[in-house]
Amino acid sequence: MTVYENKIFNIQSRIDFEKTSLELFQIHFKHNVIYKDYCTSLKINPLKVNKIDDIPFLPIQFFKSHDVRLKLENSDNYKKITFTSSGTTGFETSKHHVNNIEVYKKSFRKGFEKFYPSYKNAIIIGLLPSYLDREGSSLIYMVNDLINHSEQKESCFSKKLTHELKKLLSEDDRPKILIGVTFALLDLAEEGLELKNTTVIETGGMKGMRKEMVREELHEILKTGFNVDHISSEYGMTELLSQAYMNNENIFESPEWMNFRVRNSTDPLTHFKNGKGALNVIDLANIYSCPFIATDDLAEVIDSNKAKILGRLDHSQIRGCNLISF
Repeated sequence: MTVYENKIFNIQSRIDFEKTSLELFQIHFKHNVIYKDYCTSLKINPLKVNKIDDIPFLPIQFFKSHDVRLKLENSDNYKKITFTSSGTTGFETSKHHVNNIEVYKKSFRKGFEKFYPSYKNAIIIGLLPSYLDREGSSLIYMVNDLINHSEQKESCFSKKLTHELKKLLSEDDRPKILIGVTFALLDLAEEGLELKNTTVIETGGMKGMRKEMVREELHEILKTGFNVDHISSEYGMTELLSQAYMNNENIFESPEWMNFRVRNSTDPLTHFKNGKGALNVIDLANIYSCPFIATDDLAEVIDSNKAKILGRLDHSQIRGCNLISF
């Protein structure tokens, strides 16, 4: 699979993406027991899967109840890690068994650099108190790596709204990237700080600390509180090794190795290139778990790399990453 670790991050066209997706489908049908069983239950004939429209998407709930990953002979040679979702009290959490952590590193590093090309020159602050209080967070792993690669010694995590943090954000002229969980950003916005030269990226997550609100309302509150023109956002989750980020038009854009599609919420086998419905994601960085995920999010897919996240399917339980009322 080493060849795919390099191939997926060198996607040059939609033809490349589709070809690689179809190749990975065949590998997962053969070596991913959970995915194969799911496809078999749908009576999928792998020999007839010749285009992306034919590929089945695994419901995301399988990450809560099954060990979703390829079973390869040489998998013991990789540096493994298991990421877990924050979950909600009384509910089972998702587990993403990552057979090679280097793939995740390459994915989030290249993805973040694509949307924030000067991030290494910025002071990166992770305002993620609830995530720091537990183990197994893929978000903490990512932000910690970004902090370590920053050239600014002030880059750090922060659990509290300290005087030093407020002064840094409101008085320091150097570029800063503030990556924060929703409720902590709202707490900071209520301080009435006018942020200076700061890019704000909210990662979702009220954690029961505050009432849920639609993203548009949240961003208006943050823009007013921080006196900034734009709030960015990350679309990511435990079950995906890639992230999409919100542009100035409030649309999430994905890197080249991550694509959006939309399905009829009542028919899991019906999916389209664009339109409104339940969101399917092809994340080629998930080469060792499953690249084809049927999420519990509702979206309007504009094209394969752009989507508006509209909310959650009614039956979905609340979770920490980018929850929005619909």
